[in-house]
Amino acid sequence: MRFLGRRLPLSGQIPTRFSGQVVSDLHARQEGVRVKHRLNSNSVKLYDKAFTIVGNVLRAEGTINDVSDFRVFRPKESDPSGELAWRPLRRGIADLHRRAEVGRRATERYLDALASVDQDTTLHEVLRRLGQPQYWHGRRVRALSPFAPDDRQLLQTVSRGEFTLNGIRNRALQRLCFADPPATPAEARRRSAWASRKLRLLRAHGLIYKITHTHRYQLTKAGRIATTAILTALRSTIRQLTAAAA
Repeated sequence: MRFLGRRLPLSGQIPTRFSGQVVSDLHARQEGVRVKHRLNSNSVKLYDKAFTIVGNVLRAEGTINDVSDFRVFRPKESDPSGELAWRPLRRGIADLHRRAEVGRRATERYLDALASVDQDTTLHEVLRRLGQPQYWHGRRVRALSPFAPDDRQLLQTVSRGEFTLNGIRNRALQRLCFADPPATPAEARRRSAWASRKLRLLRAHGLIYKITHTHRYQLTKAGRIATTAILTALRSTIRQLTAAAA
């Protein structure tokens, strides 16, 4: 669901308001194995192609049949020269480039997520790198403390599934980190500045990057590895950690 544009809580449970279909299945053929994850009419698949005793090729494929979950950066149809904004993806060929981009990025992030699960990088290495101050455009940026409440919440927020495809914005970060809306315009400006500092902190540490021509940010490869390692450790029991270290 996360890779195909739907929100999913950090618990991994399917929201009760969701009424569609989520199906994962594995099918073995003579040529190899196919793993398919389907969300309604869209899917991400892996094929074990050209299987021989010498080796084989793992091929990822995204199939987009329902575009309603996705957005494209374009003007209004009634004003082709007007302001660009993230608008619903259209079914016609006008947004075909974006459909290809969504499918490609979904499969790339799926493969990156699989790769981050099988990383040999230790948690100590990740924490040591994040624990060093950095410089961003000539300004010193503090170290990250992933197990401190504020930084832990920040990492959990930017790694949420609904930001996998389109990225996170300043206002989305505010919405998830503050329980109540701002009471005054001055408070709204303070919160916006606070979110900007948090995003700059993550950029300085190489965990996120800015999507060109937008105000959205996405996790880098290093950011996905780091958040996977840290959040997995936070959700693991002492018994699980002890067995992994044995």
